[in-house]
Amino acid sequence: MTVSPLIWILTIVGVLGLLAFDYFFHVRKAHIPTIREAAIWSAIYVGIALLFGVGVLIFGGSTMGTEYFAGYVTEKALSVDNLFVFLVIIGAFAVPREDQQKVLLFGITFAIIARSGMIAIGAAAIDAFAAVFYLFGAILLITAAKMIFDELKGEDDGEEEKEGFFVRVVKRYLPATDEYDGDKFFTIENGKRVLTPMLLVMIAIGATDILFALDSIPAIFGLTQNTYIVFTATVFSLLGLRQLYFLIDGLLDRLVYLSYGLSIILAFIGVKLVVHALHENEVGFINGGEPVHAIPEITTSLSLSVIIGVLTVTILASLLSPKGRAQAAVNNAHQEAQAYIEMTYSSFEKKRDAMYDRMIAHEKIIDGLPAKYEDMVVAEKNVRELLTDAHRLHDQRIAFNDRGERSDEQPEGLTVTRADGTVATDPSGNVVTVAAEEELLAKKEAKRREREQARADHAAARSS
Repeated sequence: MTVSPLIWILTIVGVLGLLAFDYFFHVRKAHIPTIREAAIWSAIYVGIALLFGVGVLIFGGSTMGTEYFAGYVTEKALSVDNLFVFLVIIGAFAVPREDQQKVLLFGITFAIIARSGMIAIGAAAIDAFAAVFYLFGAILLITAAKMIFDELKGEDDGEEEKEGFFVRVVKRYLPATDEYDGDKFFTIENGKRVLTPMLLVMIAIGATDILFALDSIPAIFGLTQNTYIVFTATVFSLLGLRQLYFLIDGLLDRLVYLSYGLSIILAFIGVKLVVHALHENEVGFINGGEPVHAIPEITTSLSLSVIIGVLTVTILASLLSPKGRAQAAVNNAHQEAQAYIEMTYSSFEKKRDAMYDRMIAHEKIIDGLPAKYEDMVVAEKNVRELLTDAHRLHDQRIAFNDRGERSDEQPEGLTVTRADGTVATDPSGNVVTVAAEEELLAKKEAKRREREQARADHAAARSS
C-alpha cells in the first residue's frame, strides 16, 4: 500500500508535536519524576503506539498491521536494551537526577533523527540493489553472535562507554570542565568559556545512538520494506523511552537474559533477510544470478509470533531464574537500605506504630489459642516475655513523645535529616550527612559566584 504525502506530513507533524509537548511540559523545568508520573506517561505513549497500530490494521490491511506490530515490538525490545547503556553513560558522567530527563529526551530526539537518516539510506539502497538484504542479514547475524559472545565472556562495556571516541576528541581539543552549571552547555571557568559535562554526556549518547541504529534499522527492514511502517514503528518505539527509563530503573538489572533473547531475535531476522535475499537473488555467483526458492519465505505473522515468544520466555527466565532472583535480592536490599537511610522521624514513627499494631493483632490471636498450644507459645523463644518488653518500650516511647522529646536521636556527625524533616542528598540524589550537604552547597555557591564574576569581567572587557 502506497502512503500519500499528506499522511507522511501529518505523521511527522504529530511526532514533532509529541516531542515538543514532552519538552515544554515535562523536561523544560528540571525535576525528578515520580513512579506514578512515569507509569502514567509510559502507559499513554504505549497506548498511542498501539492505537496507531490498530489504525494501520484497519486502513492499511492485515499485512501492514502485522508488519507494524512486529517492527514495534522488536524495536521496543532493542530500545530497552539501549537503556542499559544510557544508564551506564549517565552514571559515568554523574548527571544530577533532576537533569537526567533532559539528557534522555535529547538522546531520544537524536536517535529519531539518526535512524530516520538510516531508514532513508536503507530504503534507497534496497531500491537500487536488492542484494543489500545479504548485507543487512550479515550485520544482524554478526551482531547476534557478538551479543552471545559478550554475555558468555561476561564482558562489561561500562568503562568503554564511559568516554566514547567523540567525547575524548572533544575534551582533547576543546576546553571542558568537570563541574555542572545547571543544565547549561557552556560556562565560564578561570575567565574562559568551557564546555560542561552536560554537553559532553549528550555527545556521548548521540554517538551511541548512531551505533544502535546500525543493528536497529537492518532488524526492522528484515520485517518489512514499507518505509512508512519502518519509520513509524521505529519512532513510536522510541517515544516514551524517557518515562520508561524512570519506571523500570530498578527492573533493568533484573533482565539478566535480555541480551540472549535479543540475540536470538536478531539472528532469526538475519536468517529471514538472507532467505528473502535468496528469493530476490541478483548476485551472479549464487545460483547463476537466479532466484533461489528452495527455502520458503518466512512470513511476518510467524516473525511476530517468534519475537513475542522469545521475549516472553526471556523475561520470565530472567525474573524466575536463580540468577534473576539473586539480582532481585540485591536490588531489594539496595532499595530497603536506601529507604531506611532516608527515613525521617515522622515516617519512622508511622512505620513503628504499624509494626506495633501488627504485633497487637498477633498477640490477640495468641491469647485466644487453646491451652493445648501453650507449649508452642513458650517454645517460641519465650514470646510472652518479648511481648511484655515490647509493651514496656512502647510505653516509654509514648512518654518521650508526650514530653515533646525524640527517642531515636541520630548520632553526632551522622545526621542525614535536615531541621525541616527532609533528607540531605548530593547532586546525584545519594543520601549524605547534613554537614556534607552543606559543604557541597557552599562549594557550589562559591563556583556560581566565581562564574558570575567571570561573566561580569568578560562583559566589562568587551564593552571597554
